[in-house]
Amino acid sequence: MSDGAALAGPDGAPRCPWALSAPEYVTYHDEEWGRPVHGDDALFERLSLEAFQSGLSWITILRRRPGFRAAFADFKIASVAAFTDGDRERLLADAGIIRNRAKIDATLANARVLAEWAPGELDELIWSHTPEPGTRPVPKALSDVPAVTSESTALSKALKKRGLRFVGPTTAYALMQACGLVDDHLQACIARRT
Repeated sequence: MSDGAALAGPDGAPRCPWALSAPEYVTYHDEEWGRPVHGDDALFERLSLEAFQSGLSWITILRRRPGFRAAFADFKIASVAAFTDGDRERLLADAGIIRNRAKIDATLANARVLAEWAPGELDELIWSHTPEPGTRPVPKALSDVPAVTSESTALSKALKKRGLRFVGPTTAYALMQACGLVDDHLQACIARRT
């Protein structure tokens, strides 16, 4: 039984234990999670997928990500903002995504809000909530990794104030982890950058 510390992966290298439950996780962990993501459309995708993940396992979303990308026009904000009621009905019937009405509606509403923002504004807002370097201890075990921080709470409030939905503090922190605002790879993990 793991104590939450890094474990040897399929190649023998130590990784965060959550990354070892499925082959897709190993690839996602090693190549994407915790690496800096910039660009409004890329961040809109991550924000949307984190919202869809709420209450579900991330592997469920990861395995359906190609379907999500196809269904949501590769998460191009301008394209999704132009979706019609017919598109909404198509999404509600699409077995390739999570067909949750509230999450679909939030994604469409968020795209409409973001389409009104200046280019780079979402990127700037999200990245402005990066914790100061050296202010967080390096996690040694999963129990050292928080689910919510003061920065994620502030980011959630800022996004909500600007009209975005399904962006609570836990979702905001998951976004911060996935997009590299924080490095929550464990101290012994091969993917740790800092």
